[in-house]
Amino acid sequence: MDLASAGRAAAQARLLTPPVDRSRFPRKPFGVCSRPLLPPPKLWFLSPHPERGVSLINRAKRRGSASQRPPLKRAIVEEEEEVDEERVIVAEEGLEVEFTDDLEEGMMSMPIVMEDDDDFEDELEENEFEEEEANLFVGDGGAGGGISLAGMWWDKEALAIAEEVSMSFDGDLKMYAFKTTANSTIRVRIEKISTKYGSPSIDDIEAFSKAYRSRLDEAELAERIPDNISLEVSSPGLERVVRIPDDLERFKDRPMYVKYISDGAASSSPQEGDGVFKLISYDMELCHCTWGLADVKINRQKAGKGRPLSKKQREWRLQTPFESLCLVRLHSDC
Repeated sequence: MDLASAGRAAAQARLLTPPVDRSRFPRKPFGVCSRPLLPPPKLWFLSPHPERGVSLINRAKRRGSASQRPPLKRAIVEEEEEVDEERVIVAEEGLEVEFTDDLEEGMMSMPIVMEDDDDFEDELEENEFEEEEANLFVGDGGAGGGISLAGMWWDKEALAIAEEVSMSFDGDLKMYAFKTTANSTIRVRIEKISTKYGSPSIDDIEAFSKAYRSRLDEAELAERIPDNISLEVSSPGLERVVRIPDDLERFKDRPMYVKYISDGAASSSPQEGDGVFKLISYDMELCHCTWGLADVKINRQKAGKGRPLSKKQREWRLQTPFESLCLVRLHSDC
């Protein structure tokens, strides 16, 4: 077929092809984007300017994103509010969460105030010595001295072993306090009799601890005590309890905090008093002691800042029977 015949055939084919009904696809003004009636592929195929159509859609997306900026700001606020709600929820569970503003680094600080779990009990056990110092009383097994047993099946055996260990040091290291707890812990406070104030050295504490630990290991193998016993050995403490009347001679030169009961003449009921005193004298036959104000900071402040004790304070005296003394302990803040 020559070129002329091919041209005539193509022209005849165009005449036989029915025209496309353009009314079904009305053209929209430039800049307006609407949903096409036919699927997008057909729309792009029939569009007289397909590249303009693509450009129009892209531009419509950019305009749409610009027009949606206020809602985006609101969405950010809502997200921040949700974070605040999470902060409240976490705080109610026992955590205090602090969110930083450094969004670039994405850092978040979460200081834990308290965790409501079983591990917190271990922390309480570690701070028990501090609580004993604040709430001590005579015979509490801590700073107050004496023996305090938890009532476990093994604590009397542990006490007997501790007494035997104390005897092995020729009586120079004695138990000031002995305490057992329900979590299989033994706390021992020892004092050294040969020193003026009964304070043991670090070497003394280490020697007693090693000797006692060795005996406890033997008892564990013999199943006389449980095999998970923990041991803590320490000194009596700076503000140890003064045993009346046994320790009066030893600590007569030290300021003491004294809590006592007095029979007030103005009141029919006994009154409780306290103060930081120095021991003036004591009588073992009459079973009473005489106190004066100690020259310490808490008493000097009553005379005025920067002033020494007044004459009236220096001459003040208090006489108490032994039995009226509720608590006597050393005072360390001079």
